[in-house]
Parts: sequence; structure tokens; C-alpha cells
Amino acid sequence: MDIEKYEEDVPPTRWENIVEFIMFRFRWLFVVPFLLPLSFLFNTVFDIRNRLIHLVNSAPNAHVRKVNYIQEQLKEWNENGRKTKLVNARPGWLTMSFRFPLYKENATKIATDKLFDILELDVERMIIKVEPGVTMGQISRYLIPRGYTLPVLPELDDLTIGGLINGCGVESGSFRHGMFQHICEQFEVVMSSGELRTVGPDPEAKEGNSLFYAIPWSQGTICFLTAATIKIIPCKKYVKLTYKKTSTLNEMCQSLTTDSDRFADNVDFVEALQFDKNKGCIMLGEFSDGPDTDDEVINPIGRWYKKWFYTHVEDLINKRQQSVEYIPLRDYYHRHSRSIFWELRDIVPFGNNIIFRYLMGWLCPPKIAFLKATTPNVLRKLYDRSHVLQDMLIPLENLEECVTLFDEEVEIYPLWLCPFYLKYQPGLMRLKNATSKMYVDVGAYGVTTKKGYHHARTTRVLEKYVISVNGFQMTYADIYMPKAEYAEMFDRTLYDWKRTTEGCLDAFPDIYDKICRNNRR
Repeated sequence: MDIEKYEEDVPPTRWENIVEFIMFRFRWLFVVPFLLPLSFLFNTVFDIRNRLIHLVNSAPNAHVRKVNYIQEQLKEWNENGRKTKLVNARPGWLTMSFRFPLYKENATKIATDKLFDILELDVERMIIKVEPGVTMGQISRYLIPRGYTLPVLPELDDLTIGGLINGCGVESGSFRHGMFQHICEQFEVVMSSGELRTVGPDPEAKEGNSLFYAIPWSQGTICFLTAATIKIIPCKKYVKLTYKKTSTLNEMCQSLTTDSDRFADNVDFVEALQFDKNKGCIMLGEFSDGPDTDDEVINPIGRWYKKWFYTHVEDLINKRQQSVEYIPLRDYYHRHSRSIFWELRDIVPFGNNIIFRYLMGWLCPPKIAFLKATTPNVLRKLYDRSHVLQDMLIPLENLEECVTLFDEEVEIYPLWLCPFYLKYQPGLMRLKNATSKMYVDVGAYGVTTKKGYHHARTTRVLEKYVISVNGFQMTYADIYMPKAEYAEMFDRTLYDWKRTTEGCLDAFPDIYDKICRNNRR
């Protein structure tokens, strides 16, 4: 077994420990009176702006102007000799990663940050065309009242189309429909030359299909995404959600495998939460028009005064083995948003208190971007040492040993378990030795107090395990693996070919250089 050496963290001084403790435990003194109102105001203004844009239908014409401006910037860069790498001008604090990118410091920044409008809804073709800055909150707010939704609509409001395509996305509908990239029909992109293209999966398409498959997971290192055409499906007003308690890890793994049958007629959503090494809950959702009888429960979990969803789930399984609720569809989709899964418990420790929920819950959650932008350096050092933010995508058959490994190395609970169907396609996330397989996203989020935890050493243990089972690591997180191991985890064949043939080598940073921990702070 290879022995890797890591630079040991310099232990904080006693004074630094005191400051860290105060900043970590009392960060809410800044977040509650300042960031919560600011986040609420930002969301309100942006929502009003979007409603006006939809009302006057100005987005399509504005889109042409915005794309032309991107092309003009690239034309100028080409005329100046292509001397620097290209990146988008989006500030680092606006990304979903907790890190700030270093690779942008000496690059040419292309302004693509005004692409946040819904462009077209075509119910005959069952597609929606959107710009990459459109969020999941916008999408659900726009589609659901019209009776439609995305087959895969990831949970957090602030996740963007561009991030889910250039990165990746998984959601409780993924056990049937796959990852977010698998519901995309076309990409509109601008190449480094300034050329505008529309690419799709059809081999007979004018532009071919190889570029379409190379874009997902590429982190914007091939082209600039300016629009995406995505499948939609009909939906109903509610989700009938069944909560099933599991009492052992083996029971969780066996039941989740059985329940993740993508051909089941009465299941549209599957996810699970593991609350400790033994206790867990599997949640099976089904589109529904609502309760059939008066004694069935409707629970609008998105209301400001409701418990954080994961605590509600744990309360239910502590009382009974199985429960059923009817949840409004949009509330269900964004069930983890108000508590940012369970990250908010460390930032506002009393955020789930009934008094706080009734008085201040309507302001939640704080925007992740605002939290990131206002994190002081002393807290960054603490997060560097002990904050875990990882999604490991592994075959469902390996779930039990993976959860055991997370327990031994990280010991953060709950763990988010989300099965997804992975089919063979060209590209970076290329399935090995199978045409299709059921995978599961194992998500660990929060500050660990595990004795012996080391951010680099522990992550390397997890990365090596994921590679050994032909899994994948979400690349928004801290990546410590060397470049050779990245090429073992991800298939770079198509990616490298397209970067070479499309003139990307001198235009964009290599994906590994963009995602590795050394290029983030």
C-alpha cells in the first residue's frame, strides 16, 4: 500500500483557539441580523425582476444581445494574441464550493454573469430553454404552477443550470432519470474563437454529438455555456411521501436496493438519510393529486415555521416504523433548502427552535454566496481543518462498506443517500464494464470532531476507495488525488480530444488544474 505524506496542520495557539471558538459559536450574531435580511431582500428583488421579464417576454431578445457581447469579448481576446487563459467573470464567492478559486487571478475574465433568464417553454416538445444562471428555485417557481417540472430537479434553491451541467447534479428522481446531464437535450455554447454553436446528442446533428457529451463535468474548460434545452415532464400538486425506518446498516442497504427499482409504477422519488451507524430512513415519493380521505396528513414543510426537514424525518422514525404524508410539490423539491441540508445547524445553532422559526424563519435560509463572502479568515482556517463537504458516487452494491468507511474516517451524520441510474455514455463520467448500473450519492456535510481526522489524509482514503469500486467524486469539493488518479477515476479520452481539436489547450485551464485543492483557497 502506498504511503503518502501530508503537511501537518500547524496547531492553533491558545489565543487562536479562543478566537475560533467565538467566531464559530457566535457567527449567528452577524448572520441573523445582517445576512438573513439581506438574503431575503435579494431574493425578493430578484423574484420581482423575473416576473417582470416573463410578463413582457423580453428575455429572448436580451439573450441575443448578451451572447453577442460574449462573442465580442472573445474576439478582442483573440485579436490580442490569446495570451492568457479564459475564465468566466463570476466572483469566487458566488460558486457553490466553499473554496475561492486561485486560477482566475491571472486569467482573462469573460462576463457571462448576466445569463439568468428562462427563454422558452415548449409544451408540445416538452422542453424548456434556459440560460445557465437560472436557479432551481426559479425553475420550480416557473414550471410547477403550469403543471410541469424537470425530471431531475436538485434540492437547493441556488443551484444553477450551468453548475449542474458543467459540474453535475443528482436528486431523488435520479434513480429513474439519471443525473442532470441526462435530461439535457441541447447546449448552446460559444467557443474560444467566438463561434456560436448548438450541440445535441443526435449523431446526425449539424455540429455532431461529441462536443455535447464532452461538456458535462468539464467545469467550463471547453467552451462557455450560454443556454441549455432541457426535458420537462407533467407533474401533480403533491408528493405522497412514505417514510420507512431502518434499524441496521444492512437493512438500509438491502431495502434501498429493492426500493430503487426504476421501473416501479408507484415511485417517482427515492432518497435516504442515515442518522448514525444503524438508524436510517428511506423516503419513497409519488406524484399525487392529494389525500383521498380527510384523515391523511398534508404537511407543507416549506412553511417558515416548520421544522427543518431532516429533524422532522428523525422525529417521525423515532415515533413509528412507517409514516405517510402529502407534501406540496415545490415544498418537497426544496425540502433541504431552509437548513442547507444540515449545514445551518453550525451557523445558527438555534435555527430549528420553535420560537426562532415563527419569528425569523421566514427570512431563512441565508444565501450560500453571502455566507461564503463574509466568512472571516479565522473561520476559513477552522473549515480547512475540520469542515467536510463531499459527495462520493459509488455503485449501490458497495453502499454498506462505503458508509462504514465514512463512519470510521469522518463520522458526520446524517449522511445523504441518493440512488441514481447511470447509463453508459461518452464523456468524463464514463461507466466501466457495464451498459447501465445503479449508483448512489453518499453526501457528508458539516464540521467533524472525529479524532484523527486530517483534511488531506482522510480525503485521500475516501478517494482511493471510490476509485477502487469504479466510483466518482463530485468535483465541487476538495480534490486531493494526483492527476494520474483523476484520469483513472474519470475518462479523459473524449475531453482531451475535444480540447485539442477545438483549440482549447491555450484558451482554457485544464480541468484538473481548475479543481485540485492546490488551486483553491
